[in-house]
Amino acid sequence: MPDLPLSKRRVAVPKSAALAPVPLRGALVDAELAARHQAFLAAATSDNTRRTYRSAIRHFQAWGGALPADESTVIRYLMAYADSLNARTLALRLTALSQWHVYQGFADPASTPTVRKTLAGIARLHGKPKKKARALPLEDLELIVARLAALGTNKALRDSALLQLGFFGAFRRSELVSLMLEDIRWEPQGLVITLPRSKTDQLGEGIVKAIPFGDGVCCPATALRAWLGVAGIAGGPLLRTVNQWGHVGGKGLHASSINTILEGCARLAGLDYVPELSSHSLRRGMATSAHRAGADFQAIKRQGGWRHDGTVHGYIEEAGRFEENAAGSLLKAKKKPPA
Repeated sequence: MPDLPLSKRRVAVPKSAALAPVPLRGALVDAELAARHQAFLAAATSDNTRRTYRSAIRHFQAWGGALPADESTVIRYLMAYADSLNARTLALRLTALSQWHVYQGFADPASTPTVRKTLAGIARLHGKPKKKARALPLEDLELIVARLAALGTNKALRDSALLQLGFFGAFRRSELVSLMLEDIRWEPQGLVITLPRSKTDQLGEGIVKAIPFGDGVCCPATALRAWLGVAGIAGGPLLRTVNQWGHVGGKGLHASSINTILEGCARLAGLDYVPELSSHSLRRGMATSAHRAGADFQAIKRQGGWRHDGTVHGYIEEAGRFEENAAGSLLKAKKKPPA
């Protein structure tokens, strides 16, 4: 039998080979790899940071800046807002512009010596003290908790649990609203809360905080049990919305609502410094109150999950302004002459 042309020969294909997937084309593989790479790059930066950077870029473009930018445009942008924006805000905008240029593969016009020196000059001429949230002292938290207990509503029970957890756990607002029932473990001594992720734990290794039972006006564990008892939460978000009729929702609170809740509770207790409060007042309040109560430096740092000693030292110095005061020593030593 004469040989058939190659194009007409039937070649037996093994069954296993026939069922094997057809290899993807190189372009498709490259696209998938590029998408995965972009996902990893995005994961390297927190959501809050990305939102902040996007807002900064939009502000630059709304002013009239084009991307990619050059040094002279960046300097004119700084000059345009030198009188109206804080130098720290301008520094953040520069960082966002710098990151955009670096990751897009362009020369970075926001980090040149001239730009940085311009920013330094603005800071020296127009610099303002950084606005800090006022620490909520334990005594004032007790006032709030007492007023909420008198109300006894579902919202009051939730707010009491929220504020006490935020204070004694020294939680950030993003951490508070992300708490799930599954993150809570009850122990004979109190609560053990595991944070799957936080600002200082971006890799998700987990941060564990213990909150003991209290025997005074405040007891976060008791407040949480009271809230869970009326909310009927079997799983999912720990701190949830409560409507005007007292019905507990299925959704967790938004981080921005923590400030509003604290403000309302502070007004209820008659505190006269409500405008100076924010969610950070709970963390600062724990640190300063714990120091006054004799807590160890490392214990305060561990409970708050602070990475830098300097942050905690700042809170401790704030707490001891009058206790460890050179002028106070002189004033106490100086006695009035007899009449």
